[in-house]
Amino acid sequence: MKVVLAGGAGFIGRALAHRLLGEDHEVVILTRNADRARRALPPEIILDRWDGSNQGSWVSRLEGAEVVVNLAGESIAAHRWTDAQKELILRSRIDGTRALVQAVRSVDQKPVLFLSGSAVGVYGNVPAGDVTEDWPPGRGFLAETARAWEAEAREAETTGLRVVVVRIGNVMGRGGGALGRLVLPFRLFVGGPLGSGRQWFPWIHLDDLVEAFLFLMRQETIAGPVNAVAPEPVTTGDLAASIGRVLRKPSWMPVPALLLRLLLGEMSEVVLGGAKALPRELLNAGFAFRFPELHAALRDLLR
Repeated sequence: MKVVLAGGAGFIGRALAHRLLGEDHEVVILTRNADRARRALPPEIILDRWDGSNQGSWVSRLEGAEVVVNLAGESIAAHRWTDAQKELILRSRIDGTRALVQAVRSVDQKPVLFLSGSAVGVYGNVPAGDVTEDWPPGRGFLAETARAWEAEAREAETTGLRVVVVRIGNVMGRGGGALGRLVLPFRLFVGGPLGSGRQWFPWIHLDDLVEAFLFLMRQETIAGPVNAVAPEPVTTGDLAASIGRVLRKPSWMPVPALLLRLLLGEMSEVVLGGAKALPRELLNAGFAFRFPELHAALRDLLR
């Protein structure tokens, strides 16, 4: 296949691009900084500059592509959530997705599948209950951002594309994602649960996330939202205990919720809230997780 990855030079996109190359697919990455991406990616990958909003020469890259994967968006954890940063997080997703959908409409040989990233944060804070794909959106900045992001992606359905919205959990992998920040306090002997330790922490190993993307590309019937999370949910207390066991470090020192709110401001909702998200659609379709259980995933990544 020819696969176009918008925002594909990031943590998830790089892993997905390498995996696609391994199956001899043609990979095109649209990115803001093509020169920097060129130094980090294999020469077989085609790169084009894309500012995430305006139409341009990059649109021609969509011609003849079977799949478009939308991973573009400002990191939610890069900076404190000032009003300006929140606007940047929202607009980078809305504008980028809208530009992609408009570009798809303009090409003659259209893709058949639009895979658009989203987040399990769309459910908001759900203290109890199994959260599958039909759970309604929640409240809060992350939930509202994800909801608007998904609505823009679903506009591609009007062009006849099959649209899958991939609601991604906390990605555990080397060289990016949530793992490095989570592990650092344990290496300094001050690790422990975040807040009460009872809130849910939906997660997925990077290898499983990449395989889930490929799995969805091969399917012909799955559409709409798909939870990309491991099938065995954990709380932040479970997470702290498991990191401590793998690293053989103390894991008893909790970080009080009040301190997290003082340090992170509104961004603290990322770690003080959560949902017991389950990957019902993937499991029903026969997807097999390599790392369904957190402790095994951490052993793979930290040893």
